[in-house]
Amino acid sequence: MRNVLVVLSGPSGVGKGTVAKRLVEKNKDLALSISYTTRAPRKGEEDGKDYFFTTREDFDNKISQNGFLEYSNHFDNFYGTPKQFVKDKLEYGDVLLEIDVNGGLQVKNNFPDAVLIMLLPPNKEELVRRLVERNTETEDKIKARLLRLDYEMEMERLYDYSVVNDDLETAVTEIESIIEKEKNR
Repeated sequence: MRNVLVVLSGPSGVGKGTVAKRLVEKNKDLALSISYTTRAPRKGEEDGKDYFFTTREDFDNKISQNGFLEYSNHFDNFYGTPKQFVKDKLEYGDVLLEIDVNGGLQVKNNFPDAVLIMLLPPNKEELVRRLVERNTETEDKIKARLLRLDYEMEMERLYDYSVVNDDLETAVTEIESIIEKEKNR
């Protein structure tokens, strides 16, 4: 069996964070990569646990040092996956990245064996409901995220697998099956 680098992507509000958290809770050998970001923390988020919150200057320094496996500008904030963290964790087990579609495709270019999973909403109405109910975005930001939805859905064709998140446990079980299949490849 091999250790697998798994990329979980999908539109804003689809539940990537919730699914990723549940996967890690159920699978102690699965490490969740912690991304760097220049955005401000949301209520309840902790530096070093949810993200490494950093300045744009520090982020740019990491880019110049080739310190990211992937990085992107997403809704006026930068996000990046620390390369060394992923390499270190892959030596001991599987690694899960929760990143946007562009980052996922960058990872696939750098690690062709990475497994890309697109998490999809049951429908657009449900996605809108989730974005509104999480109460972390302004109306303008929600509109911007919805405008990006079509682009993100189009990128599904470049992913290895698609999973619809209409029930948390069902989605998690389906992703666990994908990981197990890929480990035995």
